[in-house]
Amino acid sequence: MEDDMRDLAFNSGIFPRMRIIFSLLLLLSVGFNVSARQKEFDFNTRCEQAYDAIMQLRLSTGRALLEAEKKEHPDNLAPYFLENYADFFPLFFNEDPAEYSKKRSLRSFRLNKMAEGSPDSPYYLYTQAAIKFQWALIKIKFDEKWDATWEIRKAYMMLKENQQRFPNFVPNNLLLGAMQTVFGTIPEGYKWITNILGLKGSMKEGMANVNKFIESNAPEAKMFREESYYYYCYLMLFIVNKPEETWDFLQRKQLDTKNNYLFALMVANLSLNNQKAATGIKVLQERNDTAEYAEMQYFNYVMGLLKLTRLDPDAHTYLEKFVNNFKGKFYVKECLQRLSWYYYLEGNQAMADKYRAMILTKGGLETDADKQALKEAKTGKWPNPFLLRVRLLSDGGYFNKALALLLTKKAAEFPAMEDKLEYAYRLGRIYDESGQDDQAIAMYEVTVKVGANRPEYYAARASLQMGYIYEKRNEKAKAIECYQHCLNMKGHDYKNSLDQRAKAGIQRINGT
Repeated sequence: MEDDMRDLAFNSGIFPRMRIIFSLLLLLSVGFNVSARQKEFDFNTRCEQAYDAIMQLRLSTGRALLEAEKKEHPDNLAPYFLENYADFFPLFFNEDPAEYSKKRSLRSFRLNKMAEGSPDSPYYLYTQAAIKFQWALIKIKFDEKWDATWEIRKAYMMLKENQQRFPNFVPNNLLLGAMQTVFGTIPEGYKWITNILGLKGSMKEGMANVNKFIESNAPEAKMFREESYYYYCYLMLFIVNKPEETWDFLQRKQLDTKNNYLFALMVANLSLNNQKAATGIKVLQERNDTAEYAEMQYFNYVMGLLKLTRLDPDAHTYLEKFVNNFKGKFYVKECLQRLSWYYYLEGNQAMADKYRAMILTKGGLETDADKQALKEAKTGKWPNPFLLRVRLLSDGGYFNKALALLLTKKAAEFPAMEDKLEYAYRLGRIYDESGQDDQAIAMYEVTVKVGANRPEYYAARASLQMGYIYEKRNEKAKAIECYQHCLNMKGHDYKNSLDQRAKAGIQRINGT
């Protein structure tokens, strides 16, 4: 019976057909193995060149190199990762809603591409976390705060896992350290959010991680070195509040601000926020301004503000370019406020009123400066022109000119209480920035005594500045007292940013 069945199978052609089917399956399996070949993260020379070009904001050059790499090495995932940088910068700086709508789907596409890599590679989770982190920053600019928060959380958790799996992979330290530094100084009013989401950190731990990356000689650290300088400088100036160390770092590294547009914008912005307008203007004027570099409207914003602090007659041209061409919401109200000030000081009240009226309808309220601009516009009051000139010169670091102008008057000559208060505060700031600490403290104490319960920010900032002076003198108890006093003041302008700085000061002293 068994022999009969075997003869039937052969005679009916079952076995020949089965052999054909098995052969086809074998061929298909080989084909599947070829197509499912493991993708890799290869940051080769061409990818490094593309990354360098993108970080200089020579985006077209960087994209062309990445396209060539994708064609020659289709299994290399690195170019897809680096393309996210090329999209990040214009979306973050220009805030064009149409461009965002067109490119937002690339987030998922690139995350899926990264997931094609080997989970055994330290880049597998790192690249996904970095993409999520960059898109979180973009989403903040487009008022998708909740989505941005979850993106940050996912990125943070991925980096924590990657650090556990690959403790010697130093890029983890850079992004994780930046997040930990910021999480550690979140104002108390927002702390519940980070606690619920498990976003914990401290300034000390975070900066230790960032420094570990910067000081590393690992190949991965060399690859992302210039990016780390960007994180370091902003964290040191705005969170840790060590301006001297920030500028010492910039001097040591001798950043190429002429050929690196991103570095030029960074140094100019740091200059704007650290009373060094002359440095910022010089850097922006001397940069290599060719068609190879991407157009960033942020340039006009920074240059306009810098020139206004010097009371330059052409400051308005940059501010107007920003207002007319920028498609986003950040900084718009602040820029309109500065334009209204410019024309107000020029004696052109019609133009001053025009730009002040625009504050009510244009731009967003994401930054403290934008909020303050709207608040001022709603009052209908104009600042004292004399004190406004002093403020602008002082903000730019032109302390000798500001002091000479300020000392032509006395506080008693100003009838309004807010003007008397500003006079004392401005004098304190000029003394402070000029290294005359005792005179600065005397004026700050007057400011705090008079203005602690007023809506102006002068008293809170004076208390913060006194904390810096006492911290510098190593008088820790007095410094903490001043920082805490700053935190305790309610309802004033710039509260979120001043609270964050005060909290950072307490953490520095306590070593947390």
